[in-house]
Amino acid sequence: MTEITRPRHILPIIILAQFLGTSTWFAGNAILPELQSEWLLSDYALAPLTNSVQWGFISGALLFGFLALSDRISPRVLFFLCATLCGASSLIISNSAQTLDQVLWLRFFSGMMLAGIYPVGMKIATGWYPQGLGRALGYLIGALVLGTATPHLLSSLPNTSWREVMALVGVAAVTGGALILCFVPDGPNLTQGAPINLRALAEIVRCKPLRAAVGGYLGHSWELYAMWALAPIWLLAWNQSHEQSLNSAFWTSMIIATGAFGCVVAGIWSRTYGSLAIAKNMLIVSGICCLVSPLMMLAPIWLVLPFWFIWGFSVVADSAQFSALSAQTAPSSVLGSALTLINALGYVTTALAVELIAVLIGTVPVGWLAWCLLPGPILGIWSLRSLKQSTEVTASA
Repeated sequence: MTEITRPRHILPIIILAQFLGTSTWFAGNAILPELQSEWLLSDYALAPLTNSVQWGFISGALLFGFLALSDRISPRVLFFLCATLCGASSLIISNSAQTLDQVLWLRFFSGMMLAGIYPVGMKIATGWYPQGLGRALGYLIGALVLGTATPHLLSSLPNTSWREVMALVGVAAVTGGALILCFVPDGPNLTQGAPINLRALAEIVRCKPLRAAVGGYLGHSWELYAMWALAPIWLLAWNQSHEQSLNSAFWTSMIIATGAFGCVVAGIWSRTYGSLAIAKNMLIVSGICCLVSPLMMLAPIWLVLPFWFIWGFSVVADSAQFSALSAQTAPSSVLGSALTLINALGYVTTALAVELIAVLIGTVPVGWLAWCLLPGPILGIWSLRSLKQSTEVTASA
């Protein structure tokens, strides 16, 4: 394939826009403590605040896939429209929301629009980076992780209200859309896809290597977002147990942000060791973190923070590797449909895990809640073992 000549600014702008556009994703979790205080919400509010976005993203991804919107509309224009609408919904929450129901509906809409930011941003990158796509996608997933951490960082700032947090992430999303529209034209390698073909579901079940890769991805998904949702609750419980004043919002943002570094490093490692080995080892590390988390509730701060940074690094470092494994094992005839449906299944899994955590808060000690996430790494490791027996898969450079 002929090497594409591209301006140097293309990848940095896509990465920055992806970061700004996805900064709304975990904003509901970041503002939860203030909403609980102001609106007298229970701990269970964690589930709807998190899952309204997750279910919105699932709905949007399937809708966009069935309509093939990123083929009917220029991806850069679609990214701009979705980022603008996503930002507008956050600004409406900031200015007008008075009840939890209003927030949840607007967060659901934000999730739908995120389906036009995260996956479409990857398609834009594909149009410019047919070679070395793995490296570009590693950076983009890292940008998503940083975006996820941003609302927690904003809420940790002194004298910053939840309405100001929502306003800031709203402006960020609109800015990200404008950057793509103004500075990133459609790439020369942009290809047409096809609407979702439900026959891909049968292929996922029938194809043993793909089924194994999907099992690993679903195990990873069970742990990932629930761990991010659990982190501030766990740190607050540790504060109370040790009578400390650790800024849980700030350290949650740092823990999640560590995962961005993990995505980039795992992408580099995969070029030497392969996606399969990296995904399996990251699941082992994060599974060990799940296992020992109750003991960490008794540990001093100099152990607690390194523990959470290791967990934050490993829990998401394998995300891009699972994307690579699914792409490499899916039949080419249904590749696009299979990846869209696998992504949707993954986010359904994240919603179920968060729901379980929220149900158990108040009845299970916080330090033990992470054990609910252990089935994810266990399933993932077992599935990847099956994949190794079926076929040896290595990452694309």
